[in-house]
Amino acid sequence: MPVLAQSSGDLLIKSAVLESNVAYLRIGAVGENLSAEIQSAQQALLATNNIAGTVLDLRFAAGDDVNSAKAVENLLARGKMPLAILVNDETTGAAAQLAEDLRADKAGVIFGSSKDLKPDISVSVSAEAEQIYIKNPYGMISTNETIVASETNDFLPYIDHTTEADLVREKVKDGDQEGDFEPSGPAAKQQPFIRDPVLARGVDFIKGLAALRWK
Repeated sequence: MPVLAQSSGDLLIKSAVLESNVAYLRIGAVGENLSAEIQSAQQALLATNNIAGTVLDLRFAAGDDVNSAKAVENLLARGKMPLAILVNDETTGAAAQLAEDLRADKAGVIFGSSKDLKPDISVSVSAEAEQIYIKNPYGMISTNETIVASETNDFLPYIDHTTEADLVREKVKDGDQEGDFEPSGPAAKQQPFIRDPVLARGVDFIKGLAALRWK
């Protein structure tokens, strides 16, 4: 299971590889040197993985460094890789501006729940559940498809993936080609799954685009 690695800088930046080929970057705040820390995290992940795209998690992120936000925007837009941007109502300040600017550049698609940002794919999750998911987005499912070893199963909604498939097809038509992730409980005969619905949709979007591009 992937474990989030924290950068050595003052900003809370954590990274991991999900589902074998999706880079995950969680930002605590948009401040000085953020673009350099993101670039360092990307290079570390690319060194040992064949990355298909990136999930940029801006949920609960804020900040007031607009120059840093612009540098991050330029860095990610220049990458030309699929980008899923996760937001919620606590995505504010420079972090909210970063999400808007990346979408305006057609560099990424916004997922989540936010009255101000108006996500492209809306996923409603309570603030309480979202805090739990961010600390541990994985759950376990047994071989008989019974969800086990998760004290937060009541928060897990049914996820309809139709919207992601439609979004992938639309982009192809347009020519656009804290804690760790270890689940609790015994691992034998159980498979991990992403129980965080916003993160799951972002990962599905990246993997869907990657699959279509290789066809």
